[in-house]
Amino acid sequence: MCLAYPARIVEIELQETLLMGTVDFGGVRTSVCLEWLPEARVGDYVIVHVGFAISKLDERDAMETLRLLNDGGGTDAVH
Repeated sequence: MCLAYPARIVEIELQETLLMGTVDFGGVRTSVCLEWLPEARVGDYVIVHVGFAISKLDERDAMETLRLLNDGGGTDAVH
């Protein structure tokens, strides 16, 4: 199973020829590639999978996803 996780962009920079960003995963910051989301801006929430931001989402959806993940992800529905 693969997991993509919401994170908030806190910094964007061009590294060599790649658009990169620093994202915050609830206090843990890491660098991710933003090449697939050139419209992303600081403060946006993105879904990150293996070091790549793969889609944007609004803050409400990001908070709901994080709540579900922190609550166990609704594992009652998964058998």
